Parts: sequence; C-alpha cells; structure tokens
Amino acid sequence: MFGIGTPELIVILIVALLVIGPKKLPDIAKAMGRALGEFRRATDEIKENFDLASMDRLTQQEKPAAPRQAPEEKKDTGTEPAKAATEEPKAEQ
Repeated sequence: MFGIGTPELIVILIVALLVIGPKKLPDIAKAMGRALGEFRRATDEIKENFDLASMDRLTQQEKPAAPRQAPEEKKDTGTEPAKAATEEPKAEQ
C-alpha cells in the first residue's frame, strides 16, 4: 500500500505499544479501523456517483435525435379489385 513491509510494520506496532500502552492500544486500533472503514465507504459512494454521472452524460451524448419516419403507404394486398379491371372501356368515336 505505502511500501511498508513486515519489518517496518512490526517496528511501528512496537513503538505504538510503548507510547500508548497495552490497555488503550486495542481501543485506539478499533477506533482507527472504524474510521478507515467509514472513509472507504464514503469514497466508494463518491466514486459511484461520479461513475453514474459520467455514464448518464455519455449516454445522452451518444443518443442522436431519432429521425422521423414518413407514414407508411398502403400496400396492394391483392384482395381489392384492381382499378383497371373495374373501369369500363371508353367507347371510341
């Protein structure tokens, strides 16, 4: 995480034990753990809000305005008689 290895961590714990004392060390460690957990939850929530906002912005930019389509014309289904067949032939003069 911060480049702290096992030997450095042991030294930090020994110094904390000497400075704080064995009676208060568990309470302080518990409080630090809770604070770290709350900090992580807050940062995750902020990241999620930024991700959702950026996704919404991207989807709005990607959606072009849908072109309007002309109404469809009626298709000849073959069930209606053709105009030419129903018209009477004109008499020639």
